[in-house]
Amino acid sequence: MIATVTLNPAIDIRYNLPVFQLDEVNRVSIVDKTAGGKGLNVSRVLSQLGIKVTCTGFLGGKSGEWIADQFPKWGLNNQFVPIQGNTRFCLAIESSEGHTEILEQGPLIEENEREEFLKNFDRILDTNQYIVVSGSLPSGLSSDFYRQLAAKAKQKGKYLLLDTSNEALEKGIQGNPFLIKPNREELCKLIGKKDATLEDMILHARAICQKGIKFVLLSLGKQGALLISSGRVLQANIPTLTSVHQVGSGDSMLAGFTYAHAKDYSIEEVLKWACACGMSNAASERTGEIDLSQVHYYLYFIEVKELTGGV
Repeated sequence: MIATVTLNPAIDIRYNLPVFQLDEVNRVSIVDKTAGGKGLNVSRVLSQLGIKVTCTGFLGGKSGEWIADQFPKWGLNNQFVPIQGNTRFCLAIESSEGHTEILEQGPLIEENEREEFLKNFDRILDTNQYIVVSGSLPSGLSSDFYRQLAAKAKQKGKYLLLDTSNEALEKGIQGNPFLIKPNREELCKLIGKKDATLEDMILHARAICQKGIKFVLLSLGKQGALLISSGRVLQANIPTLTSVHQVGSGDSMLAGFTYAHAKDYSIEEVLKWACACGMSNAASERTGEIDLSQVHYYLYFIEVKELTGGV
């Protein structure tokens, strides 16, 4: 069983424009509206891979109700904690010039709501082997909240995979999650180097693993990914895509990793599945969506090689 945690979900709205012009009226040809937040993107991909997923976090207001209404179509088990505040909206604009995101901060979580979540989380740990924790922390939760969740999971012998950034990532690492999944920018911030080389990032990622984390999955966009442990560094090279939609691709990668690891595939195959799911989402018009036949196609073209030896 796999569960996902999305503490700060959102209704994600994505606009696709040929050209995005500041100080001008921009008419949108393609609009994609989804139940978002990184953990819910992971949930949808896992569902498409045939996994029954339990989802938890916080939902509130009419926007929270709209998100909850989407769960049955994906076969997701809704274990979200209701709150007084309103679930946020997030906007992504994609054009030929690039990708822009406008993210609301999200609601304030009250003390009683936090306590209810922790009780719910303990119950989820009893029935799920993998816990995927993704995204930012809403107001009202301390910056070490992910550390608490990781420590709880480790104590019960569960696999907790963490995908967050900044202080939440720095402190979350202290709980020794099974895996963290930063991108290049997030890892550079974590190690305090604006333009860290690949060698620097590998060195620091291995140091993190030596403190108790099993894997660092470093996503590198078009350059593929690295999977780093204390003894090994695997590099995945991926084929070039003609059309790339970035939103949700990292989440899809994490879903692919979790799926393949839960299936007890070799670690090289696990990395391939992670990259293939990320690529399929990048080729899709929708966020947190993959095409399983496409995933299997990409698996043949992803090359995994070892950069360093070891156990």
